[in-house]
Amino acid sequence: MLTLASKLKRDEALKGSRAAASDSTRRVSVRDRLLVKEVAELEANLPATCEVHFPDPNKLHCFQLTVSPDEGYYQGGRFRFETEVPDAYNMVPPKVKCLTRIWHPNITETGEICLSLLREHSIDGTGWAPTRTLKDVVWGLNSLFTDLLNFDDPLNIDAAEHHLRDKEDFRSKVEDYIKRYAR
Repeated sequence: MLTLASKLKRDEALKGSRAAASDSTRRVSVRDRLLVKEVAELEANLPATCEVHFPDPNKLHCFQLTVSPDEGYYQGGRFRFETEVPDAYNMVPPKVKCLTRIWHPNITETGEICLSLLREHSIDGTGWAPTRTLKDVVWGLNSLFTDLLNFDDPLNIDAAEHHLRDKEDFRSKVEDYIKRYAR
């Protein structure tokens, strides 16, 4: 799976050989070196409710995550997220968007996500830090469907107010969205 790892080894071998033409060797970014390690760690510690897919195994900086909650309001749904890791990673967080339309207090219907560890600067001090990894991001996204589901600090205010007004109707709307968009 980690074809970038083999590329790194090949580049190291070429670096030692002066006979290689300078335009045939490419430098591997710090981000890509980190991603080789982090993707291996992520795949070894993936929550049971998550799947990771790399559309291009040579581009570890672009991947999709599918979260299939096994409890709570969102049980039975399959929610897809697109993750892009910028060149400045790990000094800045990955960019994540929810591709599945969802009725959720912390995710807008257009896919914006409210998760403090995805923020570069967070008031509560739990935002992004260079010590965070992709594993933290995946576990955080997975937790948005269970213990990090937050109705008190919503991004989608309508969903949070709907829950406050009528929990059963909220559940019904979530189930409708799952049937329509998250199968």
